[in-house]
Amino acid sequence: MPSFLPDISVIATFALAAFVLAVTPGPDMALFVSRTINWGRNHGFATVMGALTGIAVHTMLVAFGISVLIIAAPAAFWALKIVGALYLVWLAIQAIRDGGGILVVNKQGGKQPSWAQSYLTGLGINLTNPKVALFFVTFLPQFVSADDPSASAKLIFLGIEFVIVSIPVVVATVLFAEWLTRTLKEKAWVGKALNWSFAAVFMTFAATILFAEGRK
Repeated sequence: MPSFLPDISVIATFALAAFVLAVTPGPDMALFVSRTINWGRNHGFATVMGALTGIAVHTMLVAFGISVLIIAAPAAFWALKIVGALYLVWLAIQAIRDGGGILVVNKQGGKQPSWAQSYLTGLGINLTNPKVALFFVTFLPQFVSADDPSASAKLIFLGIEFVIVSIPVVVATVLFAEWLTRTLKEKAWVGKALNWSFAAVFMTFAATILFAEGRK
């Protein structure tokens, strides 16, 4: 077996944990749905790709120990929390603005973003979420022995596994949002209700992020 491959039992256990995390609602999932509803499936997938790129970045940081330094330094972690919370507050404000780029209310009044902008939005919400950093710093390394000479390679493998396990979940989320758009597009009040609902979701996660604590 190649040195970068964890044991089969570790791969299976981590796959289950990754799936549970992927299906747990969070700001990433809320953004996938809202972008798809507002601008279509392609923008939903562009946002997904941005978030998955963020996961890859977190994996590399953990593999080479940089995230540990961020979480261990109170000032750096606090700055990350503030940036993440402010980003979610901004998304919440956009959600309740007509044509703000979050959900369909008066879509014609808003400027359609480029695919690159949707991608960067997904990347940004993932990278500025300290809950994700905490997960990768505190949870991912538990599947690899610290004295394993191939620890970094195995961490990268597990990060790739996390992305692979997450793909069916996020694809299903985008496709569901596309179906929801076709089903409810004629009911303006539904769009307004969804706008305020997603604004509440983003504000809730912003508050949660502010109370996130680094590992002691």
